[in-house]
Amino acid sequence: MQDPRPRHIVLLSSPGMGHLIPLASFARHLARHHHFAITLITHPTDHSDSAGYRSFADSLSDEVNVVSLPSLPPDAFPDTMAEARVFLTIRANLPHLRSLLRSLESTAPLAALVVDPFCLDAFDVAAELRLPVYLFSTSSCMLLSFAFHLPALDASFQREYRDLPEPFRLPGCVPVQGKDLIEPIQDRGKETYKLFLNAMKRFPEAKGVLANSFEDLEPGAVKGLKEGEGRPPVYPVGPLVWTVPDEEHECLGWLDRQPRGSVVYVSFGSGGTLTLAQTRELALGLEISGQRFLWAAKSPHESEANAAYLSAKKNEKNPLDFLPEGFLERTKDLGFIVASWVPQVQVLGHASTGGFLTHCGWNSTLESIVNGVPLIAWPLYAEQKMNAIQLTEDVKLALRPKVTESGLVGREEIARVVRCLMEGEEGKRLRKRAKELSDAAGRALGPGGSSIRAMADVAREWMDASRP
Repeated sequence: MQDPRPRHIVLLSSPGMGHLIPLASFARHLARHHHFAITLITHPTDHSDSAGYRSFADSLSDEVNVVSLPSLPPDAFPDTMAEARVFLTIRANLPHLRSLLRSLESTAPLAALVVDPFCLDAFDVAAELRLPVYLFSTSSCMLLSFAFHLPALDASFQREYRDLPEPFRLPGCVPVQGKDLIEPIQDRGKETYKLFLNAMKRFPEAKGVLANSFEDLEPGAVKGLKEGEGRPPVYPVGPLVWTVPDEEHECLGWLDRQPRGSVVYVSFGSGGTLTLAQTRELALGLEISGQRFLWAAKSPHESEANAAYLSAKKNEKNPLDFLPEGFLERTKDLGFIVASWVPQVQVLGHASTGGFLTHCGWNSTLESIVNGVPLIAWPLYAEQKMNAIQLTEDVKLALRPKVTESGLVGREEIARVVRCLMEGEEGKRLRKRAKELSDAAGRALGPGGSSIRAMADVAREWMDASRP
């Protein structure tokens, strides 16, 4: 006899808003359009107390059951890189995950567990429960393709990847120099490398892979993934971006008073930070450009580009205190600086926003594409260099400033690239391309679109599944 209760899908997110937001967007779509019971399992971080997280959590309302695993002591993994801490946090919480899944199973039949790429240790728990596991890729299909190829690269090349004699070529993708491959694998002697490698070796164990991208954005990468042998099926289901009801924020009022398409929005995401020297160069470059700007500023950090990724409280000093003397007064008629959370999706969707200087995080990239906003690519950490190469050389949506030998982007170069985006012929071409991609994103998620069909295929699998 068939169980009359709705099928229950459980999604597991690793710590950090960058992975939580797309999983939550997917959860909300499943609840609204396929009528599954949905539980989203999260990990608490300092961001859980931030305005951005509260806005996000409130907007989930009653559509998704959100459950948080226990928090770990702040010193649980001392002197460990952020990416390694994420893997280790998941591993430490596996007993709690096992208990939670057993409890959920007692209330409704579990059809599948969906995990993000940091949570592959959960495969073992799912196997105990005979629960099918699907991987949700929160990054590009190009990066997903690299994940499937890393084990073979590890076996065939023994030195550091920055010493690769030729650019690394993935099926259907632009070539990437070894030094521009994802940051966590750039030192093979570190624990982070081993954790990433072991995780990527397990990707083929997934019953299917859901990718937060769409076919018209990455046609070559999607084709290469689907034709690869010995891999689970790949379902491009994006672009999934988090949308909330209109909110009140002082920066939106400022944007309302600016001319259409005149503002460059500057943000390095929830986790990205610059050094003090680079922060000041950026400020002076924006000033020299003469363009209107909205800057979501953070306090500088001298050693970690992702210092704020897991901890919103890592540096509580006022970002405005680090700006060049007199900068705020000199730019008061051109710029608006926010030293806190910004409703980014609304900013990118505002008519006054004409460009986005971004760290190239994948969520930010998709949010800009959905809203038809061209980019200045300024990658900082993780896979962002690969994203920047893809956006400039393949997707052709972005400009990229030149970096000096000292590692700084100078003020004159910043001014040049901002002017080029906002005023020049290249900027016009990029705006046209941004509009094309925005339309393509709309088609992918519209009636009968490629991503809607992919989601329906997966939902059908879950509805038809009958676990032994």
